[in-house]
Amino acid sequence: MTAEQTRTPMASAELERACTQFLYREAELLDDADYTGWFATCLSEDLEYLIPIRTTRERAAGVSEFSREAFHMKDTYGTLRLRVDRLLTEHAWAEDPPSRTRRLVTNVRVRELSPDEAEVKSNLMLHRSQWDTADYDLLVAERQDVLRTEAGVWRLRRREVLLNHTILGTANLGVFL
Repeated sequence: MTAEQTRTPMASAELERACTQFLYREAELLDDADYTGWFATCLSEDLEYLIPIRTTRERAAGVSEFSREAFHMKDTYGTLRLRVDRLLTEHAWAEDPPSRTRRLVTNVRVRELSPDEAEVKSNLMLHRSQWDTADYDLLVAERQDVLRTEAGVWRLRRREVLLNHTILGTANLGVFL
């Protein structure tokens, strides 16, 4: 019998609520441009953060729509630290003026991997605007995360962002998904 089969319905609901609240809190930190808080409270030190490039293939090809060799982002804790540190300087030209973002996190699905790890899938819609124009970016994706409790706190261990888009209409990816 697996841990998932022996878990009581209340415990499953508690796990789902804890993971969902983590995602909501993370979205709030990022929308508030609190990158220091996001980095300090949400990310595991062995983080993998991937946004593979989506390709269009015919069904008969029988291969994944997502590249395993090409990425919009392929980061670790250390490389994300560099991105965050740069955002906090005057050298982040793509984010000057800063983007105004709103993340809508929906359809959260949680599966326990172990007592301290959970696989969490969610859908994300990110609205991003800059300057004083009517233009905006709208990015839509499924996120496949692994969350881990570390010292009693949930942290992001792995994220793979599967964008709906094959071609990004945004000038840059200066924000985190």
